Amino acid sequence: MNAARPYVRPPARTWWARSPYRAYTLRELTGVAVAGYALVLLAGLIALARGRPAFEAWRAFLAGPWSLALHVVLLAGMAWHAWTWFRIMPKTMPRLVFGGRHVPQSWITAIGCAIAAISGVALLLAASWSER
Repeated sequence: MNAARPYVRPPARTWWARSPYRAYTLRELTGVAVAGYALVLLAGLIALARGRPAFEAWRAFLAGPWSLALHVVLLAGMAWHAWTWFRIMPKTMPRLVFGGRHVPQSWITAIGCAIAAISGVALLLAASWSER
């Protein structure tokens, strides 16, 4: 009779730091950056609903050095989140067939990242154009 080995639970404090979990944990933590930026935008929407003085105060807060530093951190987190999202997307969807041929996973990732970058630049241009 062949007895099964007993289950040994990994240490509770460091399981997330091992190699297979590190990238997953970091990717999930970037969701905090996405939620943080959503809260910044929600605060702007609430300020807009309260009137011009509140909205101008919110804009003045955004121009401060702490806010700019926060936005750099949030941008880095959101960029990493988008990159990892487009990297896992082809692995989670059915194989894409175009013209009778399978589309390589790397193409799906590259096209998704390109569309995200183009959309970001277009929004930046639209925002800078509206300021004039």
